[in-house]
Amino acid sequence: MIVTKRHSLRIAVVSAIAAASVALAGTAAMAATPATASTSVAQKSLAAKATISAKPSVGSVKAWQLFRVTGTTTGLKAGTKVTLQQRQGSKWVMLPASVPVARNGAYSLGVKLGLKGKNSLRIVSGNTASPVFNATVR
Repeated sequence: MIVTKRHSLRIAVVSAIAAASVALAGTAAMAATPATASTSVAQKSLAAKATISAKPSVGSVKAWQLFRVTGTTTGLKAGTKVTLQQRQGSKWVMLPASVPVARNGAYSLGVKLGLKGKNSLRIVSGNTASPVFNATVR
């Protein structure tokens, strides 16, 4: 990579801004009042109250047929990924199906399953999980 004067200047400016941000953040942290602590407790309680709903578009599909799982979330930031999990034996296994949550908290996920029979599924994000729902693959 060729380093130009403009590139060097850009790196210097970004470094200076980053250093100033760290210095200001440290000053703000030292000047924090107990009200800041109660705010973080309130944020943690909001995160603890996160919920996810999930509803499959169909109850039964052919193997590898596309169907949708839609739902809403509360307490999750827009852009947070929600992922499909499938019960395999006694374990929940992450499937390669995830989608970010929209600004209004909604999501719509396209799903294809190959394990024939009754599949127990749920949508998860971090420690938050939806109620279990079923999709039968024939």
